[in-house]
Amino acid sequence: MPEGDSIWRAAHQLHGALAGQTLTASDFRVPRFATLDLRGWTVEAVVPRGKHLLMRLVSQAGERLTIHSHLKMEGSWQVYAPGGRWRKPGFTARCVLRTPAADAVGFSLGQLEVIKTSDEDKAVGHLGPDLLGPDWDPAEAERRVAAAPDVPIGVALLDQRNLAGIGNIYRCEVCFLAGLHPASPVTAATDLPAMFADAKQLLEANLGPGRRTTLLNARGIPVGRAAGRPGYWVYRREHQPCLRCRTPIRHDTLGKAGRGNPDLVTEERDIYFCPKCQPLLGAGE
Repeated sequence: MPEGDSIWRAAHQLHGALAGQTLTASDFRVPRFATLDLRGWTVEAVVPRGKHLLMRLVSQAGERLTIHSHLKMEGSWQVYAPGGRWRKPGFTARCVLRTPAADAVGFSLGQLEVIKTSDEDKAVGHLGPDLLGPDWDPAEAERRVAAAPDVPIGVALLDQRNLAGIGNIYRCEVCFLAGLHPASPVTAATDLPAMFADAKQLLEANLGPGRRTTLLNARGIPVGRAAGRPGYWVYRREHQPCLRCRTPIRHDTLGKAGRGNPDLVTEERDIYFCPKCQPLLGAGE
């Protein structure tokens, strides 16, 4: 599932291409909105909210609608020159928006709906403070995480109702930086604000193209690019030596069986950790 920085980049690209532009055509390839025609509507803004994208439009009569999408695991938005050839199969397109300046295509979107802009809170109001948003509130994020002290910290960080924007990559990396096994309970995380600060700095440091987390030291302070250093501390580095102690990185899964709301993220997901640098403290659920 995309991380918050990926959604921020997608929103930034879409906003740059569409904001201020009037739609010349719209094509919603989902049954519920198949007959909806937004020709003549103007795109006001495209904003990220956690892992959600909100595309706000206004009609000539002043009505306001929002195209709300969630990429889940496979989705993406791509921008093309008008009439440009798509880089993904046409049958995977779920939404096509055309303007005089650009075409925007949403492929394999996990969630797509059109709602009144005044109803956005019904779609994303359950989310916790957004690490990359103007609403970021570390105290509120700490309150939400600490409210379930026995939940594994790796599950709590991934729950978008606690704080929005952390995906599987960053939860693995943040747990490594904190010296905590992801299955350790929240009570074992003695400095949640520091973990949030690391996550926020990692996300902000990767808003450009590419992604690296080893540019930061154990407290999230930039230390410069080390020649030949892998992009991640632990993520997808199973059997490779820890960059601190040389112990082989291990792989496991963490979570509960679940489905439905992607923001709950309760299904089992991969975790990567150093067994020496990240001891399992207590007994997570």
